[in-house]
Amino acid sequence: MQKIGLSYMNNKLDWNDYQTVLLIAEAGTLSGAAQRSGSSHPTMFRRINAVEQKLGVRLFERFRTGYRLTSAGEEVAATAREIEELTNATERRVAGRDLRPSGIVHLATTDSLFWGLLAPEIARLRHVESDIVLDVTVSNEISDLSFREADIAIRPASAPEDHLVGRRLGRVRQAVYAARSLDLSEDDHNNWAGLPWIGPNASMSYPQLHAWMRASGVQDGCVAKSDSVLSMLAAVRTGMGVAILPCYLADPDPDLRRLGLEIEDLGVDLWMLTHPDLRHTARVRAVLDFFGGLGWSMLKTDTSRPK
Repeated sequence: MQKIGLSYMNNKLDWNDYQTVLLIAEAGTLSGAAQRSGSSHPTMFRRINAVEQKLGVRLFERFRTGYRLTSAGEEVAATAREIEELTNATERRVAGRDLRPSGIVHLATTDSLFWGLLAPEIARLRHVESDIVLDVTVSNEISDLSFREADIAIRPASAPEDHLVGRRLGRVRQAVYAARSLDLSEDDHNNWAGLPWIGPNASMSYPQLHAWMRASGVQDGCVAKSDSVLSMLAAVRTGMGVAILPCYLADPDPDLRRLGLEIEDLGVDLWMLTHPDLRHTARVRAVLDFFGGLGWSMLKTDTSRPK
């Protein structure tokens, strides 16, 4: 009886086993799962083999194009998702019980917002809330606040997710800009199709800008393309060409000039968002109140979304 009990205990899955199954299920390949987990392909291969050996059943069908869950694998993956959600929900609730604004707050934003608006305000926050450390993730990818990839996100959004709370800080406005050193005639101002353009490349997730450039007939006039707004700004400053840039980023730059009016079709609201479980956490609340209390004059502040 003792041997049977020991064998059963050794064959029980732990949370790492469930995570392995979920990672492979979501990525579809061992290499993709390894990249997400920060491990290697051989390590992930050994892990999933060990999990299947514990259970004595195949969890994945192996194909040349990737891994696909079996019926048994679907059950394990579903349980893993339930455990992950329960774990994250518990962490959010427990995190909301602290009493003073201190500790680390994870903030997600874009590179251009950090450079053009947030960096100097974060420096001021250090003087106001000296016990709070902001851990800033600068990325143009949308952070998942449900799964604690960030406590707060400040990002453009046309329609924030319904399960999040926050406020609208203002509107990010866009226009065409060129370097003052770029020799342009008055005719050039009225003939955008004839200008040298710096545009978004295929990997830049900005469908509105891609659509505007196609509709305006300037897509084929690009002399350079990039996957970030900051790199487009840098290229414009050299005099290489013209580009659509956020007004808050380009208007204060003395080396740039705006060509024409703001492009209404490219305007987008800027939101500060968090998960409902975190909004009353002292350290998160302090950061929300700080950024929410700023003037945001460059964005024409509007607080139409309730806290």
